[in-house]
Amino acid sequence: MAAVEEKRTRLSPQARRRQLVTLGVEMLSGRSIDTVSVEELAEKAGVSRGLIFHYFGSKQGYLLAVVRHLSEEMIAFTDPDPSLPPLEQLSASLAAYLDYVTENRDGYVSLLRGSTSNDPEMRAVFEYTRGVLTQRVLERVPQIGVEVTPRVELAARGWVAFVEETVISWLREPGVSREELLGLLNWALPAVAMRPEQALALLAASDV
Repeated sequence: MAAVEEKRTRLSPQARRRQLVTLGVEMLSGRSIDTVSVEELAEKAGVSRGLIFHYFGSKQGYLLAVVRHLSEEMIAFTDPDPSLPPLEQLSASLAAYLDYVTENRDGYVSLLRGSTSNDPEMRAVFEYTRGVLTQRVLERVPQIGVEVTPRVELAARGWVAFVEETVISWLREPGVSREELLGLLNWALPAVAMRPEQALALLAASDV
């Protein structure tokens, strides 16, 4: 009875919306985003189906809110530590990224695969997320002696895409250890953004 009463506690619109989005994120554990139903969500939250549509407009609007939350959470979780040297910032951020997606693999795949849906707003979330991660790289490469040129910008965006697809493959079939995967991803950035001799010298002088 206490649990039912707690569910029916009157919440502010902002708190109720946060509750519904959080429940949606939890429901993505072990399942794809397409299987999340409004009916199940309403039952878990102890609210009417109509209230969910009141807050989000439609099921797609609700799923979009969940995906936006995942994007914001992942961006915050992987924010580089400015007290570290530039390469170590990127390395630590990459390790945090891997930890986050390992813990939230289904939501992460939903975030990435949202770009292939017919919903332009889902694709916009994906592009925004990738843009933030790319910009983080571009803000730090000048600190390691690499000029930001169109070639480097292209390489940085390509590296982010490489990380995404490699991590998805690793989650499905982890044929190497976490440490080996991180080593591969860390090596790939200077390998594509710098000349070979520059990349080798930089990595030889670093601890990442």
